[in-house]
Amino acid sequence: MDAHKPNQKPYLSIVIPAFNEEKRLPPSLQKIDAFLKTQPYEAEVVIVENGSQDNTAKMAFEYAAKYPYIRVMQVTTRGKGRAVKAGMLAAEGQYRFICDADLSMPIDELVHFLPPYAEDKDIIIASREAHGARRVGEPLYRHFMGRINSLIIKLFALRGYEDTQCGFKMFKGHVADDLFTVQQLNGIGFDVELLFIAEKRGYSVKEQPITWYFDPYSTMRLVDDSLHMLREIFEIRQNWRRGLYAKPEPREDAS
Repeated sequence: MDAHKPNQKPYLSIVIPAFNEEKRLPPSLQKIDAFLKTQPYEAEVVIVENGSQDNTAKMAFEYAAKYPYIRVMQVTTRGKGRAVKAGMLAAEGQYRFICDADLSMPIDELVHFLPPYAEDKDIIIASREAHGARRVGEPLYRHFMGRINSLIIKLFALRGYEDTQCGFKMFKGHVADDLFTVQQLNGIGFDVELLFIAEKRGYSVKEQPITWYFDPYSTMRLVDDSLHMLREIFEIRQNWRRGLYAKPEPREDAS
């Protein structure tokens, strides 16, 4: 793959939300570059810097100057959901992949989110709980925290998924345009919101088991995050009742 052809529409877009990622972003970008060099398609990387207080923006622009397939956006109002939405709508790929900056999923596993492995699904979400997944180095208490959040999501929002919160998800381009246009949430519940809308619109979703490496720098908090998730699930249901996720009515041609 020659990823250095900025005038061509990419087959794959990798969207990386980045807040205070000056240490984790550079090694992740190097791994992504090594992976893309082995692939036969055109690709782009969209880094969405999200109001960082460190040198994340400087680092991102330095990599963009070195690698023409890297684009940097800056969204100064914080919120991962807001950053991901901006990046996914700006991306141009036929397939668009949300990728956490820590790259806790080995980038080589991305091939399982693309044809022919994708089984023509509209959305594929990485799962740390699906059959065949492996969690490496995760303390028991952190696994427990994740399962509590998963139970809350199953009880109040989405019953069919074992892991909605893993930070690696693939969308077909037209599906991304459809879903992210109506996305409302900016916090940790945006993943649940997107899958909720996807279910309502009849898109097919597959959970893809991955190998996942625990990041000790994660900021997950059991009580605060669980309460926040409950509030955002309530907001999702309110948004649905208010019609904020409804498809626009087709316009009649003027006579």
